[in-house]
Order: sequence, then C-alpha cells, then structure tokens
Amino acid sequence: MIRALFVCAGLLATALGQAQTPVAAPPAAEPPVAGAPAPAPPAAPKAWSSLSPEQQQVLQNHQGEWNSLPPERQQALAKGSQRWLSMTPQQRSSAQQRFSQWRAMPPEQRQLVRQRWQQYRSLPPERQQQVRESFNRFRQMPPERRMQLRQQWRQMTPEQRHRAVQSMHGAPPPMHGAPPRHVPR
Repeated sequence: MIRALFVCAGLLATALGQAQTPVAAPPAAEPPVAGAPAPAPPAAPKAWSSLSPEQQQVLQNHQGEWNSLPPERQQALAKGSQRWLSMTPQQRSSAQQRFSQWRAMPPEQRQLVRQRWQQYRSLPPERQQQVRESFNRFRQMPPERRMQLRQQWRQMTPEQRHRAVQSMHGAPPPMHGAPPRHVPR
C-alpha cells in the first residue's frame, strides 16, 4: 500500500502535471437499481481468535485494543497481515523501508500523496494504464537521467508542465497543488 502511494504520487506528479482545478468530491450515492446487486453490508467485528496464529503474531501490538477497533479497521489489519505473511523477506524489508519513509513525511505531504492516490484511482482504467506505463519507462531510465528529468520538471512553470504532459498523453484531468518532494531511495 505504501509503495503504491509513493508510486502513484510520482506517477501523478509526472503524468498529470499541475493545473489549477481542485479535486471534485465523489458523486452522491444513487438509489439502488432493480436487479442490481445490493451494497455490501457493513463489516462485522472480527474476533481475535479468528485470526491465524501467524496473523496474531504480526498484529500482537493491536491485541489489547482489538475489540475496541472499528470492524473496518479490524478487516483492514487482518487483510494487511495476510499480505505481510505472503511476502518474501526482501519484500518485507522493502515495505518496512517505505513505511519508515512514509512516517518521516510531514503530515501535509502525506495528505498530498493521499489526494494524488485518490485522483489516480478516479482515472479511467486506460488512463491508469498510461500512467503506469509512463512510470515504468521512467523507472527503467538510468538514475542520472531520472535526476535530470526531475530537475527539468521542477524548473518548469505549471503551464509548461501541463503542455508537456498534454504532448505526451493528450489532455490530462486537472490537478491541484505542487508535486510531492522526491523521497530518495
């Protein structure tokens, strides 16, 4: 999840550019349509004893507060512990490093990353694919070239950034705010 946030923050900063329109609020819920599946019921509390011993080990810091956590948080923690247990040692080490970087960010920067992630998630699937491909091309570049491109990006005006992105992918949805600072690897 944290890596996805970093990836998307970088993707959005690079691929969407910077414009002046704020992010729109999500649309209001629509009434159910006949024959459509019913919305998912709220999450039910998950008993600590329903977790595997391995999950309990991963989540041991939450054992004392488990019953007071909202069911959605319990579900998220249980799912996260399953993901953690499925990772290789190298993946776990990398995730711990990214989490440390995340915690070291100022709250304002974390909020910006969260907003960029939501903007990315609101893009149509084909646009998300374009953003991922752009980021993968960027990631494959030598470090010197990436630094050069970052420096060029920082020196551009918002209008220049917008035009550069348009020339690469067509007109992107507008984005509000400055791109996040680079987090060294």
